[in-house]
Amino acid sequence: MTNLKAVEGLDTLTRSLAQRTPEQLAALLTRHAEPLARRPAPTRLRGLASALWSYETLHHLVLHLDHPRLQVLAATARISQDRAGREAPAPAAGADYQSLMAHRLSFPQLATEPVPPEDVHAALGATAPGPARTAAESALDSLYEDGLAAPAEDGGIVVPPRTPQLLAAHDLGPFVPHAPQPTPDATASPARPGLPATTLAPTSPYDESRAAVAPLAATVERLLASLATRPAALRKSGGLAIREIKRLAKAAGTTEPHTRLLLDLTLAADLIALTRTPAGVTALPTDAYDDWLTRPPGERLAPVLAAWSALWAVPTHTPFGETPTALVRGHDRHAPALRYALLAALAAVPLGAGTPLPPTAAADEQGALPELLRTAAWHRPLALGGQPMAEDRAAHTLHEAAYLGLTAHGTLTPLGHALLADPHSLGEPLRALLPPPLERAHFQADLTAVVAGRPAAALAELLASSADRESEGHAVTWRFTPASVRRALDTGRTADTLLDDLTAASATGTLPQPLDYLVRDTARTHGRMRVLPAACCIRSEDEALIGELAAHRALRDLGLRAIAPTVLVSGRPPATTLEALRAAGYAPTLESDTGTTTVERLPAHRTKAATPSRDPGAPLTLAKRLLGHAPEDQEDLQSSRA
Repeated sequence: MTNLKAVEGLDTLTRSLAQRTPEQLAALLTRHAEPLARRPAPTRLRGLASALWSYETLHHLVLHLDHPRLQVLAATARISQDRAGREAPAPAAGADYQSLMAHRLSFPQLATEPVPPEDVHAALGATAPGPARTAAESALDSLYEDGLAAPAEDGGIVVPPRTPQLLAAHDLGPFVPHAPQPTPDATASPARPGLPATTLAPTSPYDESRAAVAPLAATVERLLASLATRPAALRKSGGLAIREIKRLAKAAGTTEPHTRLLLDLTLAADLIALTRTPAGVTALPTDAYDDWLTRPPGERLAPVLAAWSALWAVPTHTPFGETPTALVRGHDRHAPALRYALLAALAAVPLGAGTPLPPTAAADEQGALPELLRTAAWHRPLALGGQPMAEDRAAHTLHEAAYLGLTAHGTLTPLGHALLADPHSLGEPLRALLPPPLERAHFQADLTAVVAGRPAAALAELLASSADRESEGHAVTWRFTPASVRRALDTGRTADTLLDDLTAASATGTLPQPLDYLVRDTARTHGRMRVLPAACCIRSEDEALIGELAAHRALRDLGLRAIAPTVLVSGRPPATTLEALRAAGYAPTLESDTGTTTVERLPAHRTKAATPSRDPGAPLTLAKRLLGHAPEDQEDLQSSRA
């Protein structure tokens, strides 16, 4: 049975959408991009109206309503439902069971009647001019703007018919026009009651944010580089095995919880993707990773932080009894709203009045976290009210925010304020936090190279190919060794080309004499022997060296046999033979069957992104197309009502 009143409500919303400019409608499509993407793209305004007021979309949208908007929506729906129930014609005497059920499902349970704004203000106790009335009017305007309510021709308010079913289980309490402020007790130290929790921090939130994002950019780069070299295999049941997380955490130089966080963020940012191979599902970088490497550090972090704001999971939080993992599709639809609520609550905390991070276990009921959650619940009531493990999830969310440089000293950093305002406009604040990368290094006589800041991609690649990274932080240090120089020579460089590249990267334009000697001495012995891929042979013009290898006790497992004064035959494959010779202190090179030296390179794995990049202009294009069909929609609506 179709409820004609509900159809009229969609007509009202459709007319309201038709009165918008293309830019206004595109803004609405952008704000609701995530829930609308789960449905077929609308071809008419009526289809968009139906999508906005569908139960599934509403369930997503109301999670992101603050207390005033939710109260206005709930009060309007309740009054509309009551009116619909009173005005619905009672079933005829002796009606059958189906008629009785149709009456119950079609009328009393739906909000189908327009409601005068004055009735809503009265229900909220906001009839007199003042803060409550102003907050209610602003909330109603916001609901109109987001398409969660529509103005009727007589000035009444029309809301989605199924709103009462969605909000019936939630107790929203009295109407509170403004977010509650922390009470004086909340600033007391948990360890020493009655005393201030903190004094003015010695460093500013800006400095703390810079100190967090600088190593974060390097950590993300190392994590993706490790995946590019060796893709991570997922378990058959889904998610990464603990051993893979440990391996990637070691390669990235961070903790396992932070590794899980960064893996999920880079997956959401389309920098890595899951691909199926004959051996199973693996995680490896996408084609976008190569373009990402060419960008400045600030632009690299922007999509990663933006992905955090919309992630349907709290990656560092593992419920009791579950195994920590990563790269599993998130199902926590409350997580984005929880993040926003916590950041919004911290935004009003002045520097020096904040509290330390809560423990990542169940928070103390007497501590500051419940007080923060009380303020956060005003910003997103449905994201916190009645949710399981709310305090534990909130504590982990706050720790993630601090790790990402969004919070410090119990308040938001400038980067946190930027994320709260617009997650997709982080380029400018990140450029301020991360200065341009350095293209020169300081080479020292102790065979180290120091970069006093963030190295450029080309410099980092040069140093990583010829030296071993020793330290991280504000200054990055690499150390040159015979093995590291041999690694550079294995990639096809000669002593002269390597020294020329290092000299060009020197801040002083010269290299220390010990480094010059090291490169030339290593190059002098490099390639004196060559490993042939003939299962396999070792040849060298140095007959004494061939005799030395044949008699070397550490190489007995290779089964070396001399077949000529300058040739040995190995019983092991070329790769195993190369590894054994290098482990014994020699510096062989690999030679092809044509007699040319084979250049060894690290493997670089790539895959396609799971989802194509969104066109920034798509919402405006769709808005123009929908508004272009608006007159036809109106004719269709009139014919359907007739």
